[in-house]
Formats: sequence, C-alpha cells, structure tokens
Amino acid sequence: MNKVGNTKPSTVRKQQKNAPIQIRRRYISAPLSPNLKSQFGARTMSVVENDTVSITKGDRKLTEGKVIRVNTKTSKVYIEGVTRTRLDGSTVQIPIRAENVMITKLNLDDDWRKKIIERKGFKAKEE
Repeated sequence: MNKVGNTKPSTVRKQQKNAPIQIRRRYISAPLSPNLKSQFGARTMSVVENDTVSITKGDRKLTEGKVIRVNTKTSKVYIEGVTRTRLDGSTVQIPIRAENVMITKLNLDDDWRKKIIERKGFKAKEE
C-alpha cells in the first residue's frame, strides 16, 4: 500500500516548524467572510497587514480590527485593539493564531494579491 505524504503528527509538526519562510507563509491563511466568499469565489486567503479581521475563537471572540503585523516565524497575527495589560502597567499586543480569525475586508493594494484572487476565484473555475 502506497501512502502519499506523512501522517505521523510529530513529523508533520516538525516539517512545518522547520519549513522555509516562503512555504511557512502558506500556513498563515484564514477563511473569508460569507460576503467575501460570494464576491471573490475563494474560501481562504493568506492574512496580510491592513486586512480587517474578526476573531472567531477564544476569549476575544467577535472582536474586530485591522491586522498590524503578521509573524511568519510563529504563525501569529497581531490585531489592532487586542491588547493585554501587564502587571507593571504596560500594554502588549496579544498574538492570535491565523486560523482563529475570519477576514472581513481584504487589503487590495498589492498587485500580487489581485492576481491571487483572479487565480483562485470564479474566472479560474469557469475555464
């Protein structure tokens, strides 16, 4: 019996952790909101800065804000307004996993991203 890929969880985690940045970037994707799904014809997109996202899991559920920073090394997203106060009184951003957010508004300033939407969207399915 031939297997495709690896099914051992520890090996898969190790491969993801040691992957190069250009491949690790694919892991930082989030589902699109129902409005964006019907508009662009895609289910998920990579999260980039200046996207507006809504948190879907955790104690900050239903919080909405703009993405300030995306950390590809730890696969975390930092959202505007999602902060915590430390014991010394300083405030810090809370890192959120990308799969725990939903994109509600896309940042379409980048030409590469427009090409990705065209490739993933309805036009590719019609052809």
